[in-house]
Amino acid sequence: MEHRFHFPPARERSRRRGFTLVELLVVIAIIGVLVALLLPAVQAAREAARRASCSNNLKQIGLGLHLYHDVHRTFPPGGVEFRLGSDTSKRQLAWSVFLLPYIEQLNLYEQLDLTTAFDSAENAPAAATVLSVYICPSAPSGDQLVSGRGPCLYGGIYGERITSPNNPPKGTMLYDTPISMAHIRDGTSNTLVVAEDSGFADGQWINGRNIFDQAFAINKAPPFENDIRSEHPGGANGVLADGSVRFFSETMNLDTLAAYCTRAGGEVIANE
Repeated sequence: MEHRFHFPPARERSRRRGFTLVELLVVIAIIGVLVALLLPAVQAAREAARRASCSNNLKQIGLGLHLYHDVHRTFPPGGVEFRLGSDTSKRQLAWSVFLLPYIEQLNLYEQLDLTTAFDSAENAPAAATVLSVYICPSAPSGDQLVSGRGPCLYGGIYGERITSPNNPPKGTMLYDTPISMAHIRDGTSNTLVVAEDSGFADGQWINGRNIFDQAFAINKAPPFENDIRSEHPGGANGVLADGSVRFFSETMNLDTLAAYCTRAGGEVIANE
């Protein structure tokens, strides 16, 4: 018996084979809307992870500060032998150098010659080391070297210039003068020691310029100022003298911010 198969006309087969142009455009539009809805959520999730990583860096720094204090009975000095003008006879070494043995970087610390300056030839190889603990992952500069040296996007608190001149300096990170917890009469939970400063172009973990006295609202300082700022939306992270880490809002009261930057100002800090 001969079997005959019926094939639909070519026009009908063509209609069954794919989408019309209008249907294709509708599908593309739907995909575009879904991507537009999901992208902000993905970006927010990524920033939340970066902010948490930054907070963990500061927790490690805070732990290192306490381990240093246990050994030396003080926190490290903010820096030693700060240079004035073109004077290159000073070492200008930073707090973040002295913290190295207490943040699991003893080997790097032992490669440095601390009898010489931060920018000496002897220190150049070790100073070029990039340390993730000193880098906020939200900062666009990332792990780029600064003048051939590893970056540091966190700064020690030298005091504040919001309410009055910082003379004598009111903070916990001073040049050539280590501060102990006994000197922090405002309370360790009310006193900042280290905070983010992702916008400081000259931040290096070996260079003693990475301390500052706060003069502006958080994230509001001009580019030439060394101040608390970050790439996190709405504020910046900081570690207090008790080792705890807090996110400080850029809208916080300026007097309250100033109070956190002093060690013995006697201010009453209101809850925010």
